[in-house]
Amino acid sequence: MCWGRLCEGGASVCGSGMTVENTNTHGERERERERRLVKVSTGGGKRETPRSQFSSSFKELAAVKERKRRRITATLIHTASVCEHIPSSSSSSSLLLLNTEVMAEVELLSTPRDTEISDVTCDSFRVTWEMPREDASRVTHYFIDLSRKEGSEHNRFKHRDVPTKLVAKAGPLPMAVRGHWFLSPRTEYCVAVQTAIRQPDGDYQVSEWSQVVEFCTGDYAMEHLQQLLDKAQAAAGRLLRLSVFYRNQSPEYFHYVRSECGGAMLPSFKDNSGSHGSPINGKLRGVFLGCNTEFDTGLPPKDSPYGPLRFQISADRVLTPSTNLYFADFYCMYTAYHYVVLVLAPAGSEGDSFCKSRLPRLDLSSNPFLTFTSGDAPAFCHASDVILEVLYTEPLLLEHGILVQISGHHQLMSLSTANAKKDPSCKVCNISVGR
Repeated sequence: MCWGRLCEGGASVCGSGMTVENTNTHGERERERERRLVKVSTGGGKRETPRSQFSSSFKELAAVKERKRRRITATLIHTASVCEHIPSSSSSSSLLLLNTEVMAEVELLSTPRDTEISDVTCDSFRVTWEMPREDASRVTHYFIDLSRKEGSEHNRFKHRDVPTKLVAKAGPLPMAVRGHWFLSPRTEYCVAVQTAIRQPDGDYQVSEWSQVVEFCTGDYAMEHLQQLLDKAQAAAGRLLRLSVFYRNQSPEYFHYVRSECGGAMLPSFKDNSGSHGSPINGKLRGVFLGCNTEFDTGLPPKDSPYGPLRFQISADRVLTPSTNLYFADFYCMYTAYHYVVLVLAPAGSEGDSFCKSRLPRLDLSSNPFLTFTSGDAPAFCHASDVILEVLYTEPLLLEHGILVQISGHHQLMSLSTANAKKDPSCKVCNISVGR
């Protein structure tokens, strides 16, 4: 780098030896040099320093400025340690060691920028960001700060059931983050990233945290639903005969159906009960029906948590050879009862199109939950050891069935599954992904 000093008349003397002459004499230049020098005291000694210096290369100055911006100067004053090694008879020059400063420069890591989330599933995602090439060659670890989104709370990283930081060795980006123990389906998260260099003493030199990025995990994939299906099959029990499907509701509900819906029970969105990752929650419309019967009578139960009136419709009006059957969920609600959610959708219907790519399809004539055997005398059967919730995706007319009063004397409200949450500790109905 070429450094120089300004001389009177505009001449410049560069460190490289190049001189631009003017009308001044050599003696005048020397006298001017002496006037423009100052004495700087450095522990009793003296040195000469020119007041004005500048770089002959603006590019080099810009580079110096950038390097200074990315450096931090740590000043270590070793007063105590120096005092221990200075004898009482030391000369004044030795005592000057008390003011000695050890300057250590550590080059900062740039803050990660342009963070992006991709390939999001119910229990995994990929994260990538931009960083300078020189940083990428030095970084040894990545820190991922992950938290559930907590609305407008001031502490955006208020962790409850997720770790504060995920630590990974540096590698190619994007980086995959997977873990069912801290990622749940259909959940909003906040993510920030930080790069780090592991020091010889085990500590880390770290960058600033990146900007926070938000994302939402997905539903169960087909492979996860297959795991649930396998567990549900083991709990289904033997098959019992049935003759009707039914829906229990309050008198007000059926009055509304007659007066406002033309006598048709219209499909509505499935609520958020059951497994949090079920693909039909809040997305598929249908009319919920029951089909379980009592062991001793073969008839629907006398009690219901949903209301004292029951709509009953013959099984052959709902379950036909042209109807497709899908498995949607398996869960419990902190009780011994387990529930299986099935979807009945007429072939080619909107509901059928929704289920084809999202839910496992069951064979109507051979499955452990709900079967239909055609012939001169069609037979319908249901699983005995689980409670079936059947979501029929089309409207049902009241005139195609009958309304009866439930004969039971109590309502068993504890068995209601409206927006009920799944028991995350049950080993019977949980799988190795988020609940």
